[in-house]
Amino acid sequence: MLVLFTDTDTDITPAEAKEFGYHLISMPYSIDGVTTYPYEDFDEFDAHAFYDQLRGGVLPNTSAISTQKYKDYFEPHFKAGNDILYVHFSRNMTATFDNMDIAVKELSEQYPDCKFYEIDTMGITLCSLMTVKEIGDLYKEGKTAEEMLEWAKTEVNKVGCYFFADDLKFFKHSGRVSGIAGTMGTLLGIRPIIYMNEEGKMVSVGKEKGRVKAMERLLSFVDQLGENVKDHRVLVGHADCRDIAEGIEKMLKEKYGDDLRTEIVDVNPTAGSHCGPNTVGVCFHAKRRSL
Repeated sequence: MLVLFTDTDTDITPAEAKEFGYHLISMPYSIDGVTTYPYEDFDEFDAHAFYDQLRGGVLPNTSAISTQKYKDYFEPHFKAGNDILYVHFSRNMTATFDNMDIAVKELSEQYPDCKFYEIDTMGITLCSLMTVKEIGDLYKEGKTAEEMLEWAKTEVNKVGCYFFADDLKFFKHSGRVSGIAGTMGTLLGIRPIIYMNEEGKMVSVGKEKGRVKAMERLLSFVDQLGENVKDHRVLVGHADCRDIAEGIEKMLKEKYGDDLRTEIVDVNPTAGSHCGPNTVGVCFHAKRRSL
């Protein structure tokens, strides 16, 4: 039997994970020395309360999962004789997968008949969620691990994901975006446009002055890069700024029609620790990730 895993950095909720058949790995964040594991230490994510803390000056930190914790997630399934497919956020954004590799190596020696597969979504938050849900669709259709891996070879890099933030101090604090000046948005009202590149890294690709111009710029990437957009989900992610997300959703439906399959998604707290409140982005099926 094949067992699916994903992680909370993909923005998937426990209810959605259950719907698609995923087991959920919790990616932790810490505030004032207290570490929290999403959906293990709480049942529902109170996005407004979390992002209000950040607005008040809190700067959370994130950390890797230990090798032992990975073993705790995986070993019961290996012990039952199952194979595992883990669809996860980008390896190029974290060192946590070094610990996972150690855990998998040790477990594979202990359970040599069980297989471990992985699909790197080359993204995080809604960029990952797009692939997680499409793999979930394939799993429900009865596809094998090999068929899903083959699908991922071409489809992972057909996920376009573009976003912007109101206050870039969180990106500056995290150090996870290249080509960006951390004071730019705060001091000048300039909003750099950031995207997930083919290597699974966040890169600044331009800038706009003002929120409306930034929203329009996001949609321009959908227009220029989109491929069979209406045949796939279009995800709009936000960090406690649903009004902006709904504005983007409205603009998308004005362009592509009311039957466009849009979903509005809360950015998870671990990734949100790096982007901060009032970050908003759009994710869509694309010819490629960049112009």
